[in-house]
Amino acid sequence: MGAEDIGWGNLAAGYVLLFVPLLIFRYYRTGMIRSTLVSMARMSVQLLLVALYLEVIFRLNNPWLNTGWVTVMILATAWTVIGRVRLSPRYLFVPVFLAVLFSLTAVDAYLLGAVLRLNFIFDARYFIPITGMLIGNSLTAVIVSFDSFFGSLTRQQTTYRFGLANGATRQESLRIFIREAIRRAMNPTIASTAVMGLVSLPGMMTGQILGGSDPSVAIKYQILIMISIFVSTLLSLVISLNLCSRFVFDRFDNLKSSVFRR
Repeated sequence: MGAEDIGWGNLAAGYVLLFVPLLIFRYYRTGMIRSTLVSMARMSVQLLLVALYLEVIFRLNNPWLNTGWVTVMILATAWTVIGRVRLSPRYLFVPVFLAVLFSLTAVDAYLLGAVLRLNFIFDARYFIPITGMLIGNSLTAVIVSFDSFFGSLTRQQTTYRFGLANGATRQESLRIFIREAIRRAMNPTIASTAVMGLVSLPGMMTGQILGGSDPSVAIKYQILIMISIFVSTLLSLVISLNLCSRFVFDRFDNLKSSVFRR
């Protein structure tokens, strides 16, 4: 037994909910009405196109096609991170891409191969949605960590220089900034994980229950997913920060001004 289908008319009726935030934005003159409408329109078109593409992917279930789709998601993630923090892709795009790719490969291989023991770890039913959830959560954390890292480093140049002047290496001097970036990025994840299930049903668990799965089965999957999200998120941001720090400084350990986009 699967979830009830949603008719196009019912889907259109769901958009009526948007009148609530639009009226609030209008009342307070936030200037966010146009951006909201554009964002919702783009989201709708993109998801409808993705649905068509995923139907083909799920039907063919080809490992190369599945891997290619995940690679595109990782590329989009790396580009989104750079764009949101207004940093130059020249220095940071490749490090972010490699960091996310490595963390996803390691976690996916362990979860799908060693824990779930799938005969075909690239099975589209598992590989694509699980990897998508890992990427989505990593995206937010990496953006927050980069904002914290480069923001703190820019404001606290004296602290960074003090470490270098006392004989510390560049990586040792940056450790305090990386530590703070990890704290800021991971605190929301830790908080949401602690109350998961008490305040809401997570997305995958809700989908499984709507699809007819037993709640106990859905919960087991969700526990594994939450652990995997936590690990992959932390790996992504730590590796990203350490890789990027090798490209954004000159030979005198000065932060390159060209790292920031004007």
